[in-house]
Amino acid sequence: MSGTLAHLVAAAIAFVGGHFLISSTPLRAALVARIGERAYLGAFSAFSVATLAWLGIAYRAAPRIELWVWETGGRHLALTLVAVASVFVVAGLTTPSPTVAGAGERGLDEARGIVRITRHPFLWGVAVWAVAHLAANGDSASLVLFASLTVLALAGTLAIDRKLKARLGEAWERFAGATSNLPFAAVASRRQRLDLAGIGIWRLLGAVALYLVLFFGHELMIGVDPFGG
Repeated sequence: MSGTLAHLVAAAIAFVGGHFLISSTPLRAALVARIGERAYLGAFSAFSVATLAWLGIAYRAAPRIELWVWETGGRHLALTLVAVASVFVVAGLTTPSPTVAGAGERGLDEARGIVRITRHPFLWGVAVWAVAHLAANGDSASLVLFASLTVLALAGTLAIDRKLKARLGEAWERFAGATSNLPFAAVASRRQRLDLAGIGIWRLLGAVALYLVLFFGHELMIGVDPFGG
């Protein structure tokens, strides 16, 4: 393993591992008890930004060892997945749900819109976005980066479920029983019905806007043409 690829692996371990070792273990409660909730959130946010920046810098410096090649059709599939991810991200961040950071118990009594598809729309959006980039960029550095983000997003859904179950008790059990983590599982099992009206046209327009920014700004922000040209 080259030095720069090892650097990327170390950054991925710090970013992903830090989230689980700090926010998903009793260490969080111990830190909050010692320094307070506000100080903890500030410190954890600073840690997350720093390790994410390290991950980005390490990724740009890492060697690109080709592992697989996608033709144009594969890139079109990746662009379609990013469109789906955009809907999940925008709708997930703007729909009341107890799984959204800082939302408290908003949306606990009734799942609406995108939450009927999955109770973790934002994190699934991140996972779909990462998988799309993982497939479209068949090199060693991309494998480390996007696989790490996929693992963090999907494992994060389980960690959030566990914390909310412990905190909310029976209210969470009712909400979880009427929704699903896996997209469309609650709809397929007839525990929920699709609520397209609850998603709303303005959220879909917001997702289109996000997608256009990502598509047309990709080469400017990342330095890579989405079509690989």
